Amino acid sequence: QMELVDSGGGLVQAGGSLRLSCAASGGTFYSSALAWFRQAPGKEREFVAIIGGSGGGARYSFFAEGRFTISRDNAKSAVYLQMSNLKPEDTAVYYCAARNGGFILTDWRDYPYWGRGTQVTVSS
Repeated sequence: QMELVDSGGGLVQAGGSLRLSCAASGGTFYSSALAWFRQAPGKEREFVAIIGGSGGGARYSFFAEGRFTISRDNAKSAVYLQMSNLKPEDTAVYYCAARNGGFILTDWRDYPYWGRGTQVTVSS
């Protein structure tokens, strides 16, 4: 069982940056795949970025590519999402998620562990 606590959201102007953090406890962090998803009001939860377990690589959604960077610190059992050049359409609740095994999966239904979410609001 893994518990996740995500944080770092806030209000930022378009073009600005934010760094989201997610602290994990329990489970086998090193080998777990870690991901960020987001959900805007009235929309389905969507994949943002993932970093594989055991030194696996990263993958990004098309809207995150080139603007967002996912990273992990296994010593701290933490995962981060550095977001830059933010746009109003990035406004959403952002969730970190984890799953046992390091496979790169982008469907939120494949993730059993979730943070409570952190609100990101980008003003124009």
